[in-house]
Amino acid sequence: MKLKIGTRGSKLALWQAYHVAELLLNGGIESEIVTIETKGDKKQEVSIAEIGEKGVFTQEIEQQLLAGEIDIAVHSAKDMQSEIPQDFELLAFTKREKVNDVLVSHQQVNLEDTTQEWIIGTSSARRKAMLKHYYPHAKTVEIRGNLQTRVAKMEAGVCDAMLLAYAGVHRMEYDHMIVHELDTEVFTPAVGQGTIAIEVLSGMKTVQKNRLKELINHTKTDIRLQAERAFLKTLRGGCSIPVFALATLESDKLQLQGGIISLDGQQMIKERVSGEIEKAEILGKQLAQMVLTQGGDILLEKIKKQLNFY
Repeated sequence: MKLKIGTRGSKLALWQAYHVAELLLNGGIESEIVTIETKGDKKQEVSIAEIGEKGVFTQEIEQQLLAGEIDIAVHSAKDMQSEIPQDFELLAFTKREKVNDVLVSHQQVNLEDTTQEWIIGTSSARRKAMLKHYYPHAKTVEIRGNLQTRVAKMEAGVCDAMLLAYAGVHRMEYDHMIVHELDTEVFTPAVGQGTIAIEVLSGMKTVQKNRLKELINHTKTDIRLQAERAFLKTLRGGCSIPVFALATLESDKLQLQGGIISLDGQQMIKERVSGEIEKAEILGKQLAQMVLTQGGDILLEKIKKQLNFY
């Protein structure tokens, strides 16, 4: 009997699902792909923040998991909400791709050139805020849809360039369109950017969970995500909140930087911690508490009110 893998239907989402299927096949497990449309896919005329609900790209897939229509769910880790609903768990994370944000264009767009009022396409609240913070001369425009649709919109003149995750650009073989790679020290990425998350029902048999984790999970990526997601959960951020964090490993030490930025880019609170890799979750919580006590709690409430999250 084949294992059923649930995924969104975009070309990038399918790339991720087939990548997981290949990892499983290497261990002798056959699978089939089941595509599921999410509310984030249906409502492409508005921003992700305007949809306003949790699980914009995950809820419908989780419903299929709960109904037994699929056995595992494959998601972009950065799309996962800060708290996983009851009955589910994140079982594994694939080996992480380069985490940077990149500027993609058909022209030579230089963000450092303040004489040009570049129009940058993005649907991310974090990227919009960071552009306003570091490059206030640039204008942003909402651009949604799968990567191929967004590239077509850019070619049609909707924007001069787009700000995207390197991982998706690389996987869709658009590397030739990258005009600038942003430094993670400045443009710190979203939690989980660059890796694929595997979600299962908590009640799945332990022996099955262990086998799947053995075939799919990348230990170093898992440790990094433990820290980043502990930060996100403690801060109570979501994919519509401009929160960012990045964990890196150096021998037996974990470095974690992260913070929050106002929607207008005017206020940014950013901190960093380091410690033993065995304390990844503790470090994530510690970093979040630092950000909250530095005024992050007030900023977070302000952002939620602006986004009508009450």
